[in-house]
Amino acid sequence: MTSATTRPIKVLQVFGTRPEAIKLFPLVHALDGDSRFEGRVCVSGQHRGMLDQVLDIAGVVPHHDLDLMQPDQTLDGLTANLLTGIGKVLDAERPDWVVVQGDTATAMAGALAAYYRKIPVAHVEAGLRSGDIHHPWPEEVNRKIVGSFAALHLAPTETAAAALRRENVDPTTIHVTGNTVIDALHWVIARIEREPTLASGLAGLEARFAGKRIIGMTTHRRENFGEGMEAIASAVRRLAARDDVAVIFPVHLNPNVRAVMNDRLAGLDNVALIDPLDYPHFARLLDICTLMLSDSGGVQEEAPALGKPVLVMRETTERPEGVEAGTAQLVGTDPDRIVAEATRLLDDPAAYEAMARAHNPFGDGRATGRIVELLAAR
Repeated sequence: MTSATTRPIKVLQVFGTRPEAIKLFPLVHALDGDSRFEGRVCVSGQHRGMLDQVLDIAGVVPHHDLDLMQPDQTLDGLTANLLTGIGKVLDAERPDWVVVQGDTATAMAGALAAYYRKIPVAHVEAGLRSGDIHHPWPEEVNRKIVGSFAALHLAPTETAAAALRRENVDPTTIHVTGNTVIDALHWVIARIEREPTLASGLAGLEARFAGKRIIGMTTHRRENFGEGMEAIASAVRRLAARDDVAVIFPVHLNPNVRAVMNDRLAGLDNVALIDPLDYPHFARLLDICTLMLSDSGGVQEEAPALGKPVLVMRETTERPEGVEAGTAQLVGTDPDRIVAEATRLLDDPAAYEAMARAHNPFGDGRATGRIVELLAAR
């Protein structure tokens, strides 16, 4: 706690990708508005354009921007640059806390750089585990590295907290907060209601596909590169052959994704291959779609908050709560299974309603406030 005679608690939030920015901007806002804290922000630029979109809509101006994104960079090269770049920021800022989120190279390197300086780390979205170090790759190991030394483990669910306890993490450092992605989604939906033009860019596609049920689509996981992407494209092509369906597919900028999807899906009347969406427009896509096909972690959390079923195109998930609750289903990358499960949801109203009405286990929109109080109490 602070008083008139003590300085605020300095918290450096380190992130570099679009998902991290979405899940941390509510905390940036909260710390900036709380006199107990001095909030500071360092971005790595691991995802440049997609990161900047979120920073702009959320009104976040970083104090440090490492701008480390390079074409076709290797994981070891990126990690080395992150570790030294973030280290220099830590030496300049000397924060009381470093906050990282999730499972990216930025999160892992930021936490490690703080550990090397004996600065306590708060890990937002701690404890997610798939049990397979290669799925998701390298994210599963990134999370485990941070989880081995973080001082504050901010687990989104009791399942995540239990995973940490099984790894012999000190239970007094583990706190179930809910997931800040729900806080962020509520914020942006309220913003769109006040300013509809923020998400009006999909109006043309909405008119083009009027009367059809929209399947929202995202895919970007490294473990799906190659045969997995080819299989996913095959499934989408088959689903798009239905007269009552349209697919809106913001295609990831990674050439391992874009080349395959452009080759297999370009020119199909019922498929819109579009550039990655900014956050308000992605929230709009979640709102107008009937269901989501995705290998994204965040979509497994966000879509159920709006009552939209998710078919997860991965063999494992570090978010089993959604599968257990019935809001998500693992379908892998086998085209026959993807098509069969999507068809079941499209053609069986009872099956659809069972997923759409299932309780979202990922939070109530108040995770940020809980995190702030935990940081203040330490």
